[in-house]
Amino acid sequence: DALPGPQDLRGAGSAGPQDLNVHAVTPERWDGLHALFGDRGAYSNCWCMWWRVKSSDFDRGVKGGNRRAFKKLVDSDHRPGLLAYDGDDPVGWCSVGPRAEFGRVLRSPMLRPADEEQDVWSLVCFFIDRKHRGAGVATALVKGAIDFARDNGARWLEAYPVDTSKAPNREAASLFTGVASLFERNGFEEVVRRKDARPVMRLRLR
Repeated sequence: DALPGPQDLRGAGSAGPQDLNVHAVTPERWDGLHALFGDRGAYSNCWCMWWRVKSSDFDRGVKGGNRRAFKKLVDSDHRPGLLAYDGDDPVGWCSVGPRAEFGRVLRSPMLRPADEEQDVWSLVCFFIDRKHRGAGVATALVKGAIDFARDNGARWLEAYPVDTSKAPNREAASLFTGVASLFERNGFEEVVRRKDARPVMRLRLR
C-alpha cells in the first residue's frame, strides 16, 4: 500500500519560515498547485488520485486522465486538500478529506477502518517542494488539516504514516504518508497496527 514518491519528511517539525501559511485548495489556487506539482502531477502523473480510484483506473489515467479528474474535483470547489505557502510561493501539499472518499484506504487490509467510528477524515499524503523539505512545512500542513477537518464537522482525523523506528532504513521516497513521530507531536495516537512499521493513527477533534 505504498506509491513511491519523492518525499522527505524525516526532518519535518523543525522551525519553518515565519510567513508559512496554509490554505484549502480552491479553483483560484489551481495555478499554484500546478506550479508545485509540475507537469508530472507531483509524482508519476499521480495528481493525487491514487488514493481515490482503483489501480486499473489510476493506470489508465496516467496519460492525462488523472489530471483531468483532479482538476474536476478542484473546479467543483470540492477542496480536496491544502496548500502551504512560503510568502506567495506554494511549497507543500497534503490531501485531506472524509475517509469515505479514499477507497484505497477502505479496501486496504493494512489501513482499513479499525472500528465503527463515524465522521472520520483522513490525511493520506504529502508533497513538499524539494528546497523546503525539513523546514516545518509538513508540520504546518498537519496543523492546517486539523483545523480544516474540525471546521468541516469531522470528529476524528486519521493518518497512515511510517514508523521509522521500525523501519530506520526506509527510503525517503516511501515516506509520502508522513512519519509517525510527526503525528505523535501533534497529538495523534495509534489505534491499530497490522504491519510492523505502518500504524493507523488518529486524533479526536470534538
